[in-house]
Amino acid sequence: MKAVVFEDFGGVEKLQVKSVPTPKPGPGEVLVQVKACALNHLDLWARRGAFKVPIPMPHISGCDVCGIVAEVGEGVPHLKPGERVIIAPGQGCGTCPACLAGEDSYCPEYKIFGFQLQGGYAEFAVAAARHVIPVPRTLDYEQWAALPLVFLTAYHMLFSCGKLQPGETVLVHACGSGVGMAAIQLARLVGAFILTTSASDHKLQRARRELGADGTINYDRDDLVEHVQQLTNGRGVDLVIDPVGPAVWERSLAVLRRGGRLVNCAATTGMEASLNVRTLYAKQISVIGSYMGFRRELETVIRLAAAKKVVPVVDKTFRLDQAKQAQERMENRENFGKIVLVTDSLVG
Repeated sequence: MKAVVFEDFGGVEKLQVKSVPTPKPGPGEVLVQVKACALNHLDLWARRGAFKVPIPMPHISGCDVCGIVAEVGEGVPHLKPGERVIIAPGQGCGTCPACLAGEDSYCPEYKIFGFQLQGGYAEFAVAAARHVIPVPRTLDYEQWAALPLVFLTAYHMLFSCGKLQPGETVLVHACGSGVGMAAIQLARLVGAFILTTSASDHKLQRARRELGADGTINYDRDDLVEHVQQLTNGRGVDLVIDPVGPAVWERSLAVLRRGGRLVNCAATTGMEASLNVRTLYAKQISVIGSYMGFRRELETVIRLAAAKKVVPVVDKTFRLDQAKQAQERMENRENFGKIVLVTDSLVG
């Protein structure tokens, strides 16, 4: 099969299109013919070697796959060739106390497909059958590929970690990102008042017009704290959704009301940030880390998407052999929504 791989860490020049053996599904596994695979910032960090986490080499990235079942291994009675499916991006062991309690992202063996496991920048991908989920044809392949990781992450941040309630005010950073777009749509479903940020006025206009944001702030040009105070009549926000990290960290803490919550899921602008301890206790704020989410939350967002209550936003599609250009677009922050690779089986 054709796949995009890297054999050592570095820039986009490390990505190579190669012919590699097509994986065979073993007992309890499924071979998926990949139709579409969405990019995530994790793909960039993995390729750069940003984390001290062992990954299989040569490596095939790609956390978000939609395709059709090509072949099933022994002991897989519930999936049939030809079914449209996605592969769950977060994969627990299925047997530990956390997994059995339905909190699989707490699993000590939790892995991300396309990171610690080989992923979907390929014509075929193999996964354990319990992580292969049938989806309806209400969305196309590219839209389904744009859903799993970011909507799962946003849902977990908003509701399991952030405890967002109807009528509360939430500040969502990076409206053009996948997590940002997902969080705005999900927060709108519960009637939150939504503020959002970007360095691009064009993205902010689209966030208001297409996603339903109530207020927008250009954090490169505007005084974020001052604008939030104006938009909330001096109260501040109940919840901050932060997929950015250090670049907005101090300002995010400053705009929280007393008793507010900040939930962070990423470090796209650096790995370290400072925290004034007096601010923490005097304002009684909560700072919460969020990593992926629970399988039941993924199933919830799949149902919401199937009912068209949320719609994954696809920025641009590239052919599999254009993976370098696709990753460059993400690195340059040119995208509004998800960048998606499509295989020849879909292009044809």
